[in-house]
Parts: sequence; C-alpha cells; structure tokens
Amino acid sequence: MASISFKNVNKTYENGKTVIDGLNLDINDKEFVVLVGPSGCGKSTTLRMIAGLEDLTAGELYIGDRLVNNVEPKDRDIAFVFQSYALYPHMTVYDNMAFALTLSKTPKDEIDRRVREAAQILELEEYLERKPKALSGGQRQRVALGRAIVRNPKVFLLDEPLSNLDAKLRAGMRAQISSLHKRLGTTFVYVTHDQTEAMTMGDRICVMKAGYIQQYDTPQELYNHPANLFVAGFIGSPQMNFINAEVVKDADGLALKFANSILPISLESLAAYEGKKVIIGIRPEHVKVSAVPALFDAKVDICENMGSEKYLYFDYAGSRLIARVPSEEEAVVDSDIHVDFDRNKIHLFDPVTEKAII
Repeated sequence: MASISFKNVNKTYENGKTVIDGLNLDINDKEFVVLVGPSGCGKSTTLRMIAGLEDLTAGELYIGDRLVNNVEPKDRDIAFVFQSYALYPHMTVYDNMAFALTLSKTPKDEIDRRVREAAQILELEEYLERKPKALSGGQRQRVALGRAIVRNPKVFLLDEPLSNLDAKLRAGMRAQISSLHKRLGTTFVYVTHDQTEAMTMGDRICVMKAGYIQQYDTPQELYNHPANLFVAGFIGSPQMNFINAEVVKDADGLALKFANSILPISLESLAAYEGKKVIIGIRPEHVKVSAVPALFDAKVDICENMGSEKYLYFDYAGSRLIARVPSEEEAVVDSDIHVDFDRNKIHLFDPVTEKAII
C-alpha cells in the first residue's frame, strides 16, 4: 500500500518564511499525481517532505498507514529522481544503476537480474558499459530512472526530471515515464512548472500557488472547470483570454457588457452581480472568426502559423486576445476580422475573490 496523505502540514524555515501552510493532500496507491505551479509555490518542498529531505514544522505525513514524520529517508521505501540526474561520472551505467543495491548488500546475481531487467525496460542494454559523459541527456535521465527502478520502491518521486532536455527529448521522455508508470504499477509523484507535462502525464494534478493548493483534480476537470482565475490562466496553452466586463440588464435579461459589445447570458447565479464587474474567461479555441458581423470586430496584429492551426493576436476592450483557428482560416496580419465567442464555453470570475462564478 503506497498511498500518501498530508494532514494539516506546515513548513516554516528558521528565517520565519512559511512555504507550506495547512496542506491537506491525499494521493492514492498506484496513482500518478503531478504537483504543478510557478517557482516558489512549494511543490518541490512538498516532494522533499515525502522523501524525508525536509522536516515538517507541523502536521502529519503518512505513506500507506505508516506515520513517517520521524522516519529516515532510507527507511521510507521511496526512490527520488532528481533534475540534475546525479549520476556518478566515474562509474558505468551498470554500476550507477546497481549502486544502491550494492550498498544494501543485495546478492550479486539479484543485482544483475534487476539491473538488466531495468535496462531492458528503458532500452539501455547497449549502454551498460558506458560512462555518463558518453550519453545524451535523454539517456542519462533514463539511467537515473533505472537506478530508481532497480530498488522496487513503493513510491517514485520525480523533481522536474525533464527540465534539462530539449523540447523533442522532453516529449519522448514524457511518453516513456507515463508508460513506465503503467508498467510498474507504482505510485508516482511528479513535480514540474510545465503545465503541458502536467496535463499529458497526471492522473490528477495538484495546482499550487504560494504554499496553498488552488485545485486538485483530473486534467480535464481543471481545463474545463477551473476553480479560480489563477488555475484558469495557468492551465492551457495558449492561456485563457480574460476580459473585464460588467453585468447589465436589458430587455431580454442579463448580459455582459465590455467596450461596445453586449453578450447576453442566461444564468440565475449572475443576478447578484447585476451592475457589478466580472472577468470573462474564454479559451483561444473558443474564440471564433465569423464570416459575418458578430460580437465585435478587431484587427489582427500577429499571426502565428503553427502548421495545423493559426494563433491570431489582437486587442479589444483593453485586453490582449488570442484566437486559435484552423490553418485554412484566411486571416493574416492587418486583417479585419469578425469575432465571436462560443457562448457555451464562457467562464466568469469574481474580480475580488478571483473564484469562478461559472
């Protein structure tokens, strides 16, 4: 049983800075959970507390049914994969992968079996006699993963393991790590600042900011129903568009007014916001270029052709907006376009609390 549970956990350093405040987080056995957020949000500290590399100031941490607050890292049955690979440069790939087993005096034939099995899983068999300097970045990261695999831990902890790789290698390694998780059937906790990694790899994602959990849910739920303005802007690429608006009442009911545009909206919960400000959120793929006059007109000032699609950038109502449209769309730089929103995909946020209204 390798579930992980934080109960009212705090972490405050000697200088008085609190980086984790009242953390409650449950990770299920065999689940792949990603901790994501900007630098300094507390995600790496959370991971290091699981590993025992950081002490808790308050609260309780369980791995399975075992309280591990005072358990040494070596006795927690976890494996940690670092951003820097942390390989021994004077050792071969084989010896790097075998090192922890050798220290624990595992029988030689058992070490050999585990190392070669891990090498086969990670396609490292032909590199076992090489030293790290003879390997590419992606190969070194696979060795670091292999060193963790041979220990058969209950929990894998991975701290931004792909940040040193180029974009193509990162994409390939994401798929390898996801495949590895399914094959091993072990609990994975993965830290990244890259929301694309989080969305493509995690069973669930914990979005953090300034030591607090903003939302903890499946990738699709985070994308479709962000709990607040921060999650809405952090998850999704290109990020969600935001427009300041006012809730007004006209002859047909409530509507959203921004610049010269009026967008009717039928929502009972908005009645309390009549005459008040709100923030509209709309994802780029839900901003449409219309063949006829629609919600408003704009002029394209940047057009990024991505091959299968285009990103059109323009300004309206004091906001910088992006439309994600098919590559066949004829709009180019300096084009005048008719813009509409998918009315079923609009998000609204309270500008004071920043929480989602819808």
